[in-house]
Amino acid sequence: QVQLVESGGGLVQAGGSQRLSCAASGSIFRSNAMGWYRQAPGKERELVAVILSGGIANYADSVKDRFTISRDNAKNTVSLQMNSLKPEDTAVYYCYARIGESYYSPLRDYWGQGTQVTVSS
Repeated sequence: QVQLVESGGGLVQAGGSQRLSCAASGSIFRSNAMGWYRQAPGKERELVAVILSGGIANYADSVKDRFTISRDNAKNTVSLQMNSLKPEDTAVYYCYARIGESYYSPLRDYWGQGTQVTVSS
């Protein structure tokens, strides 16, 4: 069984920075994509950033040039450095990973429990 555990989050003032980290543990044979989604109250969950095992990253337009995603393939971790935070970045942030548990296992999507990020104006 695979688990994703997030750390970071909390309250920050507008214009400030915050770093989220996520560690995947358990039976991990290969990890394809890892990333972050977020869900604000009353809104759909949306992609924030995703990074492939080769290092190619994609970002939502709303966070480009402010957020940076990185991963450590050896440690199965993914981080999100968030700068110039805005009140509209307030949401629960979820870690995501697409993982195969063995050579024969298909890739499956796993989610963290979520961490609250609140940006005050």
